[in-house]
Amino acid sequence: MSIKYDHITCDLEVGRDSSKLRGDCLAMRADQGVQMKIGILETGLVREELADRHDPYPVMFERLLGLAERKLEFATFSVLRGEMPESIDDCDGWLITGSRYGVYEKLDWMLVLQDFIRELAAAGRPLIGVCFGHQIIAEALGGKVVKSELGWKVGVQRYDLERRYDWMGESPSSVAMHAYHQDQIVECPPEAEVFLSSADCPLAGLSYGDSIISVQAHPEIEESYERDLLELFAGRSLPLDLAQQGIASLDAGIPVDTRLVANWFVEFFLTREMTAQAAPLEQSQA
Repeated sequence: MSIKYDHITCDLEVGRDSSKLRGDCLAMRADQGVQMKIGILETGLVREELADRHDPYPVMFERLLGLAERKLEFATFSVLRGEMPESIDDCDGWLITGSRYGVYEKLDWMLVLQDFIRELAAAGRPLIGVCFGHQIIAEALGGKVVKSELGWKVGVQRYDLERRYDWMGESPSSVAMHAYHQDQIVECPPEAEVFLSSADCPLAGLSYGDSIISVQAHPEIEESYERDLLELFAGRSLPLDLAQQGIASLDAGIPVDTRLVANWFVEFFLTREMTAQAAPLEQSQA
């Protein structure tokens, strides 16, 4: 029989090792110039009031990762609509988007997603989480998320770099990104290390071993979308003074490190996938 891996079909012999098959499929796709297939797990939707002016979140992430100028393919699974991948092998790496929901709501689709996260973690598959994605990974792996007493964090925020990793390359001591959140991780998962922090968001970036990283801020959103969010919710769910502060940070023209973080994400994906491919070979030679 055969399996279809995107546009490539690989023959599968009965009893053949599945990791070898996946490696063959990856090699065939590499011959076509594709370096990696990223599965985007959509956990949030752009507000209806803004949907005519802004792309869906998966498209924002495709555009972000495209800044790294590497050959990637994407597949979107709308998790909050009940669409889950059949297997962690459906893609080479995974990314969880932001959401208007709180992890502590424990909706059915969130519980399913947490099981998927734990499966990815156990298998050492590359995974990145952003905002809600950052939070639900922490919750799935032993952390705790709450509506923070520190309140809303909006506009351009700066985070200190607490650790350096090989996928970062040459990076400054701090990075700036757009932020829009009230929930925060307040208990760090036991296996996590903090690599980004600020006074108002101590657990702003976490890494878990060699296969998972996550950030609280939003490298994928552009200034126009943040501005529209702030203007839409000012004086409603978002206190007016905080919305004005966020808008002021945008008006100040503070540069954000979008391209830098895009390179982080893509280098993380590519180097972790290379490690995952090499492991079975190393084991066989032991």
